[in-house]
Amino acid sequence: MTTERFEVTRQLAASPATIFDVLRSPQGHVAIDSSGMLQSAEGDPVNAVGDEFVVHMDREALGDLPMGRYDVTVIITRYEPDTLLEWTISGTIQPPIRHLYGYRLTPNESGTLVTSYYDWSQIDDKYRKAGIFPVIPEAGLRATLGILARTVARD
Repeated sequence: MTTERFEVTRQLAASPATIFDVLRSPQGHVAIDSSGMLQSAEGDPVNAVGDEFVVHMDREALGDLPMGRYDVTVIITRYEPDTLLEWTISGTIQPPIRHLYGYRLTPNESGTLVTSYYDWSQIDDKYRKAGIFPVIPEAGLRATLGILARTVARD
């Protein structure tokens, strides 16, 4: 596979601040997850690069690997209020995989253009050789944006 990054966009009828509040919240990540893997989360909303929170996962939702339930630590790698949030994870599998997830928010007259991305270009060779990437399909990013749109429309 030559593509090592997915990027999808969707227009949302909400302000960047409203959307960012959901994205920086551990519980917000669980609420908008389309994969079914994120079961619950612990921690405070993030405010800076280096902030962390814990997500309780269930890989059985994907049905691809028999990992069952496990925890990951989400580590914020880029943080620009109401504009950009990016993170990587550390957890059961070591060394850390180094795949990145993120959102870019661009305000416009209709609300906010939200770009979601998943980048596995920096993964360790050990994981690249396993042939399991991407973990989340591009359609999963699109579905999560749909759930995000529904979530912020209620606010």
